[in-house]
Amino acid sequence: MARVFCVTGDDVVRFECNGDGATGAETVLAGVGAVCVTVSPRTSDQVYVGTFDRGVFVSNDSGESWRQPDQPPSDSRVLALAASRAADHVYAGTEPSNLYRSSDHGRSWEVLPALRELPSEPRWSFPGRPWTHHVRTIALHPLDPGQLVVGIELGGVMRSSDGGKSWLDHNPQAHSDAHELLTHPGVPDRVYEVAGQGVAVSDDRGATWRRRERGLDRRYAWAGAVDPADPDRWYVSVSRGPFAAHGNDDGQARVWRSDGDGWSPIDSWEKTPALRRMPYALLAIEPGWLLVGLRGGRLLLSGDAGGGWRELELALPDVVALAA
Repeated sequence: MARVFCVTGDDVVRFECNGDGATGAETVLAGVGAVCVTVSPRTSDQVYVGTFDRGVFVSNDSGESWRQPDQPPSDSRVLALAASRAADHVYAGTEPSNLYRSSDHGRSWEVLPALRELPSEPRWSFPGRPWTHHVRTIALHPLDPGQLVVGIELGGVMRSSDGGKSWLDHNPQAHSDAHELLTHPGVPDRVYEVAGQGVAVSDDRGATWRRRERGLDRRYAWAGAVDPADPDRWYVSVSRGPFAAHGNDDGQARVWRSDGDGWSPIDSWEKTPALRRMPYALLAIEPGWLLVGLRGGRLLLSGDAGGGWRELELALPDVVALAA
């Protein structure tokens, strides 16, 4: 079905995921402090990994070998990555909050300084490290390479219509604590927001937003995914708050599905302590197929949009990000 790259907070593990589970798991990048990953939608062998303190790693052969850029981002803490469908551009978001772009498959990166010139920038601050802040998520328009939105943790959702040369500041209709921003080629102007205060949607490239929380019984949303064939079907992982979500005990978390109006819980797997950890990563592999990665390393797979689940037999220390 798909070749999956799983980030554990340190390593990158690659495996083949199909209807029977996972096969061929191997660590393809070890001990680098990996925290995020993206696969190019234009060239599937092109994989990018961001690390907590060692910058970017790039593979041109689907993880068989890796290299670092000749001209890397000046900031070594890379917490967000996104590769464009519309152009040969890859974006990296860092701590402190800077946005970099590569147009040569990751060999060199240029900073887009206008992001830090926004009026709200002096108020940006990440609660876990209040002296700083970071780009937590990047979403790119599927057709227009000039359109992009980024989420600053904690600062808001910023949008550009000229490839990052200039920016419009946070619209308070959106949530300010964006953890994940998503787009879909079936509705190219739509942006989905998964945030610490809830979830929201924009149908005009981020110009205006509407909250989409009807039915949710908790609001601290962390990860999201959209069905590849149905842009109205999307998934979020939600907890009752950050201390539960990121603590070492019961995550008080659930996975929910929306089919266009309202939300329904779909996490029908057994609620053992290990399976109640926060779902840190959601990956919609194919229509109806959803892979869920939990804090603590468990992976669960559904082939019917959350109707039933199986646990993959992989021993992982953690799961913090997924890409395919």
